[in-house]
Parts: sequence; C-alpha cells; structure tokens
Amino acid sequence: MSTILTIAEARRGELSPVSHELIAAGASLAAAAGARHLVAVASADAEALADGLARSGVDELLTVTTPTEHFDAHVAQQAAEALIEAEDPVVVLLGHTVDSLGFAPAVAARGGHGFASDVTELRWEDGPVAVRGAYGGKLAAELDFPGKSRAILLLRSGTFAPAIEPASPPRRAVEVAFGAPAAEHRGFTEAASGDLDITQSEFLLSVGRGIGEQENLPRFEALAEAMGATLSVSRPLVDAGWQTSARQVGQSGKTVTPKVYLALGISGAVQHVAGIRGAETIIAVNSDPEAPIFRVAHYGAVADLFEVADALERHFA
Repeated sequence: MSTILTIAEARRGELSPVSHELIAAGASLAAAAGARHLVAVASADAEALADGLARSGVDELLTVTTPTEHFDAHVAQQAAEALIEAEDPVVVLLGHTVDSLGFAPAVAARGGHGFASDVTELRWEDGPVAVRGAYGGKLAAELDFPGKSRAILLLRSGTFAPAIEPASPPRRAVEVAFGAPAAEHRGFTEAASGDLDITQSEFLLSVGRGIGEQENLPRFEALAEAMGATLSVSRPLVDAGWQTSARQVGQSGKTVTPKVYLALGISGAVQHVAGIRGAETIIAVNSDPEAPIFRVAHYGAVADLFEVADALERHFA
C-alpha cells in the first residue's frame, strides 16, 4: 500500500492553522489513492503538538523531536528527508508558507522529486494532480508528475477545509540524526503590513469593477466600517492602482474563509471564485443576471449595487 505523508507546521510552540487543512487534504487524497495517511510533526515539543493533530483521516502520527526550539530551515530539511527515506511516500504535503518555502524546494531538488507550490486543488488520477494559478493567476494549470515516484506539494492556506473531527490514531516517534544547526535564532520581529489581514476577517465586503470609478471607493470603505466588515476587492481594482494587493481576493491574491462574503459588482471570474470557496455564506449583488458569481453564491440579488448600498447605508446609519 502506498503512503501519503503530511508534514504539519508549528510556530512559537503552536500548530499553524494550515496544519489541519493539510490533514483534510491528505486524508481525501489518501482515500482516493487507497493509501495510508501519515501525519508528521517536527519540533522541539513534537509530542505535545501531536495531540492537536489527532484527527479523523490520520492513520498514524509521527513525531520528530528537533534540537532547536525555533524553526530552522536546515533542521526542517533534515527532518523531511529522513521521514521521506523512512516512509517512502508517493506524495508529501506541506503548507505554502514562508517556513516550508525555506526548505521544501531544496528537498525536492536534492531528491529529484516532483514539486508544485501554491496548490489550490488536489486530486488523484493514477497519481497526484495539482492545480495552481498560472500567468499571473489568469489561468489554472493542472500539473502531474510523469516519471517521478514522489511529488512534494505545497498547499495554499485557506483553500482546503480543515479537519476538525477528533480521533485517536496510533503514534510513533521517528529518530533523526541531526547535524549541527546552521543558524542561531535571535528573536521574532513582526513585519509591518501597513494594512489589515483580510484572511482573518469573519465578514468581508468586497467590491469589483462594478463600482465604476475610483472616486466611489471611499463610499464602500465607509460602508464596510459601518457594517463591521473588512473591505476587500477584486483584481481589476488592484491592477488599476485603486487598492493594494493586501486587499485582493482571488487566485493571484488572498484565499479567504469568512463567515460572510458580500460581493458587490463582482462578476465572479474563475480566478476570483478560487479565493472564496471556503466562505460560509456568499452574498452577491450584480446587475447582470448571467454573472458567474451567482453560480457560487448562496444568496444573490440582480440589482444596482448603488441602490443596495443606499439601503445598507440607511440601515446602518
């Protein structure tokens, strides 16, 4: 039986949210492939972190105790290579994160494995098939890995629904002979984003080219504030320079999972829809009854977005 290996991620002694998304994706892929699903965590406190990875769809939990308290790319690379050698997986799943990008490409290059980053869809067709954006997010590329016995895939955070059902899979410690750490951790410095993180918002009010002119944007910024929402935008507004990429939703922007996603004047191109599939409730307002956004919206209104904005402004005044 073949093996799917998911490598969880931790930072500052806590599991990263992407870890449970990876578990769900790995469990689904393993079921389709008829494979075992192993989930590993490499950390100084791996045993404690493993408790949070005990989820349905995990056949076995693997723990690797590292010699460094904080993330070190060279240590993570050694752990990943040791796990691959010991378990011989056909697919290795990691998050498309700054940490994984620091070592996963090197693991793939050294081992001659297939590799894909920023994966937004995953399926099994006599082997793994990964879907990711291409040509600046204008196209979706489907990648398979002919001639490769193994593929390392980095999955975009927020794209896959997380595994939440607890379980009690068996657990096994994997011993790794680590070399000396290549770096010394000196502390954390938070980067100044200069903007809100829309991926953490539970309510997004998103506007697209339907608002017409840049001069109309402040009105929707004020409306979002009045409604307790975070303003986000579709790609055309970023391309036009009306907003920063930090607020862009879509395949070439941010993948979001709010409780409510209110889309005003957004047509719903496939690249945009790829970024909102995890939203609990999608509400769309567009004057075009054939707009693709209505195919994914839970609620929709064929209406003038400015008339809807008028009504919302009166209600939340």
